[in-house]
Amino acid sequence: MWFQKEISLKARPRGFHLVTDEVLRQLPELSSVDVGMLHLFIKHTSASLAINENADPDVRIDLASHFDHFVPENARYYRHTLEGADDMPAHIKTVTIGCSLLVPVTQGRLALGTWQGIYLGEHRDHGGARTLVLTLNGA
Repeated sequence: MWFQKEISLKARPRGFHLVTDEVLRQLPELSSVDVGMLHLFIKHTSASLAINENADPDVRIDLASHFDHFVPENARYYRHTLEGADDMPAHIKTVTIGCSLLVPVTQGRLALGTWQGIYLGEHRDHGGARTLVLTLNGA
């Protein structure tokens, strides 16, 4: 069985956001898959997807602080600057973190670890709603 749909994630400020529940609310079809895989792809060049800790919100704050330090705004060597000081760093963060995830599905649920959740990395100050393509394969 193959199934695909686009979903929208609400707009969020810059940072890392736990979106597991928001994704699952928009994918009731998951419950019909006993064994399979869910591929998530974000259709943007300034936001990313990752899997990380779902319990302590300090992890998300620390990740945002690290990436803002690691990839600064207004670096003198940036040439792509017309879309704002946060745009080129957003592209770099997206390339570094990635735009897709592959998560196993077991008995109608994501087979994430106890402390794992799906993150949206919003790398713009005002990125807007984000679109994901979800592709579900399984039996």
